[in-house]
Amino acid sequence: MEKRVIPVLEMSCAVCAATVEKTVRELPGVEEASVNFSANTLQVVYDPDKISLKDMQAAVSAAGYDLVISENAEADAIDAEHRLYLDLRRRTIGAWSFGLPVMVLSMIFHSPSQILTWILLALTLPVLYWGRSFYVSGWKAVKRGRANMDTLVMLSTAVSFLFSLFSTIYPHFWLSLGLVPHVYYEAVAMIIAFVLSGKLLEARAKQSTSASIRSLMGLQPKTARLVGKDGEEKDVPIAMLRPGDTVSVRPGEKIPVDGTVLEGGSYVDESMISGESEAVKKQAGDRVLAGTLNQRGAFLLNVQASGADTVLARMVRMVQEAQGSKAPVQGVVDKVSSVFVPVVILLSILTFVIWIAVAGWNMFPYALLTAVSVLVIACPCALGLATPTALTVGIGKAAQQH
Repeated sequence: MEKRVIPVLEMSCAVCAATVEKTVRELPGVEEASVNFSANTLQVVYDPDKISLKDMQAAVSAAGYDLVISENAEADAIDAEHRLYLDLRRRTIGAWSFGLPVMVLSMIFHSPSQILTWILLALTLPVLYWGRSFYVSGWKAVKRGRANMDTLVMLSTAVSFLFSLFSTIYPHFWLSLGLVPHVYYEAVAMIIAFVLSGKLLEARAKQSTSASIRSLMGLQPKTARLVGKDGEEKDVPIAMLRPGDTVSVRPGEKIPVDGTVLEGGSYVDESMISGESEAVKKQAGDRVLAGTLNQRGAFLLNVQASGADTVLARMVRMVQEAQGSKAPVQGVVDKVSSVFVPVVILLSILTFVIWIAVAGWNMFPYALLTAVSVLVIACPCALGLATPTALTVGIGKAAQQH
């Protein structure tokens, strides 16, 4: 069996994570699968003789998401997430730029004129465009017979917008019933703006954690000075080093591998490993670790471990596995989130029905508004977002402390 941590793209909520997890877990040859929504990672234990990473990627793509399985998967995933973050920031700024005027005009003019309703419609359309990701994700979930947090945004804003659009185009319909043709464009614009802002803050927290892990990985040099049998020194990539090789370390350089001092001596700053700020004296026979900083002296080092086998590399893997695994409380959150959205939708429908049954069809606009309010209040779901985000930020802080 092989264990891998694979980056996942296109997830928007804990329900999406549950969908990816279930999709992978049901594949033949997969023994365990766990998706961390906040870290955007899939931790999977599988039999490579029965299933390949490409098979997993195909299954996840069919469900509407994507796995990054390239050789430089981590770097590719970080680049993709950064591009998504920049796009999300642009869309959030755009949504607020048009949403605020809609809200201000709606607050000043409680009963807008026909011309003003068309102006509000024109200002709301760009906000809908910038929030199109909610409709794409929500529709994908509906087609698969599931519901996620984006489904709530899609339903609440679509119902409000379509009702307002009808009132803008056919105001005489409501006037003939003795009702005022209300519009709720401000609700549509502000819901999208606020939810985009929440997703931007969440993405920013993920970016901070990824930066902490990258800084931890960056402590280890990419090359080392290999000493040949003839005494000649040559710079080579870390991957070329093998146990038993001899490496030269000069003053002010980071130690590239784990090993023992052969000749010479120095003082080494090991604070990134031990937390001890005072440099430790090293002489022949003493052990040194990759990523620590050589200070004054120079010495020759006998390689014991390099690349993925160093103490530093194991630290990075432990942080990544901790980020990709689930705490027990997050498992409870995922179970609640999977039934949360359908329950909220049913409650919204029930609210509308009760209003109509009690107050009659004359109260249709208010019945619709209260039903939409149920959807809006439940979105985004703090239970589904706060727990994984808090775990990821905590792990990122731990990585900063090494």
